[in-house]
Amino acid sequence: MSSACVPTHPENLGPARSGAPSGAPAEATAAGPAKDSDRPPGPPAPPRGRFRIEGADVSASVAVFLIALPLSLGIALATGAPLQAGLVAAAVGGLVAGRLGGCPLQVSGPAAGLTVVTADLIHRYGWRTTCGITVLAGLAQLGLGCLRVARTALAVSPAVVHGMLAGIGVTIAVAQLHIVLGGNPQSSVLANIRALPAQLAHLHPAAVAMSVLTLGLLFGWPRIPGRAGRALRTVPAALVAVAGATAVATLTGLTLPRVDLPSWSSHALAGLPEGPALDIVAAVLTTTLVCSVQSLLGAVAVDKLVAGRTGPQSRVGRSDLDRELLGQGSANIVSGALGGLPVAGVAVRSSANVQSGAVSRNSTMLHGVFVVAAALLMVPVLDLIPLASLAALVMAVGIQMVSLHHIRTVTRHREVAVYAVTTLGVALIGVLEGVLLGVAVAVALSLHRLARTRITHEVQEGVHRIHVRGQLTFLAVPRLSRALHLVPHGARAEVELDGSFMDHAAYESLRDWQRAHTAQGGSAELTGCRVGVRAPEYGHAPEHGPRPRPRPEPGHGSGPARWGLARWGGKAAGTGHELAHGIGVFQRDTAPLVRDELARLARDGQRPSQLFLTCADSRLVTSMITSSGPGDLFVVRNVGNLVPPPGEENGDDSVAAAIEYAVDVLKVRSVTVCGHSGCGAMQALLGSGSGGGTSPLGRWLRHGLPSLARLADDGWPGVRLAGRAAADTVERLCLTNVVQQLEHLRAHDSVARALAAGELELQGMYFHVGEAQAYLLRRAGDEEEGEVFEGVPGAEELHSPA
Repeated sequence: MSSACVPTHPENLGPARSGAPSGAPAEATAAGPAKDSDRPPGPPAPPRGRFRIEGADVSASVAVFLIALPLSLGIALATGAPLQAGLVAAAVGGLVAGRLGGCPLQVSGPAAGLTVVTADLIHRYGWRTTCGITVLAGLAQLGLGCLRVARTALAVSPAVVHGMLAGIGVTIAVAQLHIVLGGNPQSSVLANIRALPAQLAHLHPAAVAMSVLTLGLLFGWPRIPGRAGRALRTVPAALVAVAGATAVATLTGLTLPRVDLPSWSSHALAGLPEGPALDIVAAVLTTTLVCSVQSLLGAVAVDKLVAGRTGPQSRVGRSDLDRELLGQGSANIVSGALGGLPVAGVAVRSSANVQSGAVSRNSTMLHGVFVVAAALLMVPVLDLIPLASLAALVMAVGIQMVSLHHIRTVTRHREVAVYAVTTLGVALIGVLEGVLLGVAVAVALSLHRLARTRITHEVQEGVHRIHVRGQLTFLAVPRLSRALHLVPHGARAEVELDGSFMDHAAYESLRDWQRAHTAQGGSAELTGCRVGVRAPEYGHAPEHGPRPRPRPEPGHGSGPARWGLARWGGKAAGTGHELAHGIGVFQRDTAPLVRDELARLARDGQRPSQLFLTCADSRLVTSMITSSGPGDLFVVRNVGNLVPPPGEENGDDSVAAAIEYAVDVLKVRSVTVCGHSGCGAMQALLGSGSGGGTSPLGRWLRHGLPSLARLADDGWPGVRLAGRAAADTVERLCLTNVVQQLEHLRAHDSVARALAAGELELQGMYFHVGEAQAYLLRRAGDEEEGEVFEGVPGAEELHSPA
């Protein structure tokens, strides 16, 4: 048996906390940037020659189909395209993007985010040319996928993405409001707003009644209380809303516009794009941008939803974003060629797919098959649907794309200007123009923050205190120099740097002043400088006092690590002073940021999703290497990250008690054993050869003897790090020890029960301190010589090594 460790990105170790609304549909999606990589597939593949579909995939595909059918018709109505085009896009999205895409559980089809773009193209160039532009956009997506630029696309500021979706949502909602009231939408947002008073004066009672009924069912259905409500909520609210309005309109004989699906024999296919070349290129770029960004963000959101599941359903491959672009491009080529709408990943259908328990891409493809069957066999039923009902459904989607959560997020990060400019630009000018305006404002805001530096000087009890707030760059050097020269010769000075960046020019200015000031009998202390700005980064060591030593300040694990800078002149600070300074910095800088979260944890209690068992080594900062925050990890640390087997002589009940409490009481979903390079416990174990003597440390190290025996076993091939062998014997033992402690974990009753019930996963991790690189233990499969573990560079998923 051999095993391998593979490098990972630590943010994926922490539990993902993402959800999707179970009520009214919201096609918009937003997620932070994430990295694409390969995860090992979870459920075992069926034997060759047998095609087997899991029951969970069948039920999930039915749920997705019931949501997709009315939404596809509604989006086609909103764009002004033939209604059949929505069904074509839904079917192609399920079959082509579902089969070829890199996100197995993402459901693709006509998306609300593309409504404004498509409607504008149809208005300008006609339907057949719009289909041709869709084909060209698909080809462009294929090119982007081949160039592997998916992660670059996710670097766009979230405020720009949220603003784009909000602008599209406003445009959709205002346009569909006219159909809800019984009229026809105009060509722009401003025109629709100007025409609204006249539309309100000439209401169509039947259309308004059906729209109100649709909205009432859409928002009221998920809120039915009691046990009956839980059972009824299994039926999608969108389907209930449209079906209810259709039934009432049919039974009462209301006269109002309804769906009119023409014969498939008259369905229009794609034509060659006709129009000015530059305009066509801009249209292709706009379609490519919106389709790609929405699909990539949707894939990231699906990954977070999957990560929140437990049991076998959680073993689903993580998205390959470049492959997802290839799949979306292929779907757009096919959809456009067949006369369908542009295709992109859709949030509401994807979240329904995940929440319904889908375990493979078969659910997405089956939903496409159901759409094809409905388009061919259910035309008489679909023709009964009132257009006002579909318009009300799409209007609700548009309203929900203006997310209050997104607004609060951009407000907290002081990016309201970016969000507002992008939203207004998309709504009033166009999607591509609005996005470009938003990017320009985001860049200008970043430059403004980089150049904005506040420098104050004050004297307190004879100490000259200079406080620098903001980024310290060459632009602020003149003001910094003026403030520094206000300090008299021989005086005591303290310079507090409250920023996240200091460039070389600023560093040189501070160093020269410090040298001159201390040479004239004064003292200088610099504190608060953050990571990336200390003197060794520029190849200079301070010439007075000790070498600067970074001190981590406590802070929220998911934020950037912040570091202190030791004194450059005068007597070095003592340990007590460092502790007091660290506490003071926490109370001033970090406590205001985490106070609300800690108050919630104090009120609700801890609910970690992971037990993290690691070494007591001071170089291992668990919150930093896992990008986790308060309440995320239940951490147990000891010398050597050892897990004594239960019942062993001279065992340690403290570790067993922590395991039992985490698994049985806290209900953690995973247990991670994390070793690290240069482990002193493993070095001591190698040196003693017998686990040490009779001292407390020696008795404790005896729990590592099975790891030492496994290392000495000629049949044990060891553990590889991303394809390379361990650097030395100590590293081999550190890696072997992780595997051995995972076996000890399985011997504990609470762990064994949870594993048997599919409620727990065991995970192995190795952190190379010198490389600042985390590695995850992964199982590759079984071969004739036994279990084989091998690594794939860049993998992010954690799996039990057995």
